[in-house]
Amino acid sequence: MDAAGLDSKRLSPRSPRAALQPDKVPQPPRRSRRARNPFVIAGNLFLTVVFLITVAAGVGFVVGKQRFDLPGPLKDERVVNIPRGGIRDTADLLMREGVIDQPYLFIAGALMMKTRNELKFGEYQFPRNASLRDVVDTIIDGKVVQHQFTVAEGLTSDQIVQKLLENDTLSGDIREIPREGTLLPETYRFTRGTSREQMIQRMQQAHKRVVQEAWERRNPDLPIRTADQLVILASIVEKETGRPDERTRVAAVFVNRLKQKMRLESDPTIIYGLVGGKATLGRPIQANEIRQPTPYNTYVIDGLPPGPIANPGRASLEAVANPARTKEVFFVADGTGGHVFADTYDQHQKNVARLRSFERQVDPTASPPPPAATPARARTRPAR
Repeated sequence: MDAAGLDSKRLSPRSPRAALQPDKVPQPPRRSRRARNPFVIAGNLFLTVVFLITVAAGVGFVVGKQRFDLPGPLKDERVVNIPRGGIRDTADLLMREGVIDQPYLFIAGALMMKTRNELKFGEYQFPRNASLRDVVDTIIDGKVVQHQFTVAEGLTSDQIVQKLLENDTLSGDIREIPREGTLLPETYRFTRGTSREQMIQRMQQAHKRVVQEAWERRNPDLPIRTADQLVILASIVEKETGRPDERTRVAAVFVNRLKQKMRLESDPTIIYGLVGGKATLGRPIQANEIRQPTPYNTYVIDGLPPGPIANPGRASLEAVANPARTKEVFFVADGTGGHVFADTYDQHQKNVARLRSFERQVDPTASPPPPAATPARARTRPAR
């Protein structure tokens, strides 16, 4: 049927009676019973809420992630000591210290990274403007601050213990002073709260390892029979010179003396016999102390003293294990921090005379030190 036919059908006149009848409007479709079920309505509501929550969570995650990576409020680098505690306690502490300014975001980020039980206590250093991610990563990785404790060569065990007790980043007491010569002078790294006993154990273990290495590589013709004797002689070398280039020559002088059955005649052994490692003498050795009998005074006893007079370092141990190949049996200070060496007593006396002349030029009022019988070295400076 064409368009004209349709129009004529629509506009065809009705009878007067039909025109008075109302037009019938089709009823709207009825909702199914299933759609009207309260469980379906509740389910739809739940899905809508879940959808909205998901969208909000997604937006929150994106925003939170952006803020998690933004620079933090810390104006300058700072060290914070984080004690044992929960993640909330850690967040509160970092907030007070100015490291973070969004504690809840810190907690959320840490929980999302599954680190609730991995935040390690300790002392941490946070850089300037550290982001929340930087802060969490630093604590998770346990990048605690490393402190240093340096033991100088030639200190006695008593002196080392005193330095340990003075260090307030260490903890605990020390039960007893370790045997002389059993601690290795070195720089040790440790974290805050490490016990002093642990530090002593580390020094003792390092000492055993280094002594064993030196002993295994020793010159086979040394006139010493045990590793303990090597430590004793190394402690004397350590106290006699602090010059790295002289250690093997000083060691050779004492080794040669032992081979020739000569007394070592080392001034530091006089001092140790007088003070017992408790302190330094603090003055030049007096004439009556040179021959004062003590178990350590090598001007009086033959051979080695009964034990070390200090804690020797690696270099002195290696110098004694492999001394220089010389025939020298004397040395004396040269006035400039070093020593001059001699094979014979006559040459040694000439070296001593030159030293005295040098000293008079430097200080004409200085009185000469008391002479020794056949000194291995001349006493020219206060005891170390």
